[in-house]
Amino acid sequence: MIFDTHAHYDDVAFEDDRDQLLRSMRENGIKNIVNVGADVPSSWASVMLARQYDFMYAAVGVHPSDTAGLTESEMVKLRDYTKYEKVVAIGEIGLDYHYDEPDRETQKKWFIRQLDMAVVLQLPVIIHSRDAAEDTFRILKSYQGKVKGGVIHCYSYSPELAKEYIKLGYYIGVGGVVTFKNSKKLKETVKECPLHTIVLETDCPYLSPEPERGQRNNSLKLPYVVSEISRIKEISDADVIERTYRNALDLYGIESEK
Repeated sequence: MIFDTHAHYDDVAFEDDRDQLLRSMRENGIKNIVNVGADVPSSWASVMLARQYDFMYAAVGVHPSDTAGLTESEMVKLRDYTKYEKVVAIGEIGLDYHYDEPDRETQKKWFIRQLDMAVVLQLPVIIHSRDAAEDTFRILKSYQGKVKGGVIHCYSYSPELAKEYIKLGYYIGVGGVVTFKNSKKLKETVKECPLHTIVLETDCPYLSPEPERGQRNNSLKLPYVVSEISRIKEISDADVIERTYRNALDLYGIESEK
């Protein structure tokens, strides 16, 4: 059974068929899903989805691109959301320098603020990092031994940096991008990093794998990702599924389910 460690089923893209799609997961090999917040409203929506579906969990946090108007009162709300037992992480949080807004100092301020909250609550973190390799690594390294691990979501940097993150106690999140022909760095990262450091994710509705690239993504497409990882590492699909499932349980501190 597959564990999707990062999804956004609260997205409007699922408005018409969300319940039907989610109720089809178990019978199609998807055992668990973590729905991840990107701002305060989507964090609450993630909590509600986790309460509605027994196989789902939630993460709460504010994506770097949404930090411009973030306030301390909203941070209090996020902390209150973590009181629900199925909230398993703070995220997604981090840095995104692909665009100029919000400014980098604002992003770093709220990244650090949310890391501090994760330290106090002893929850793992889900890290978004785009075109911000140096600052992301520097900040996370300063929290080594304080943060309770986490995952570098939608990993896009070098294999060498991935190994440094692994040393800090982070998993490497691998999704549909690994199936793209031009994803040479990610394929090399998967090849060089041990399987026990990799978790599966969709980031749905985004980043649908080949051969369905450009379409709405969902957890049912993760077998394409599994197959590409097994091809790269020259092991069976079953081995990839079994090991990444255990990795996900460890990442989020979830007890193994029968």
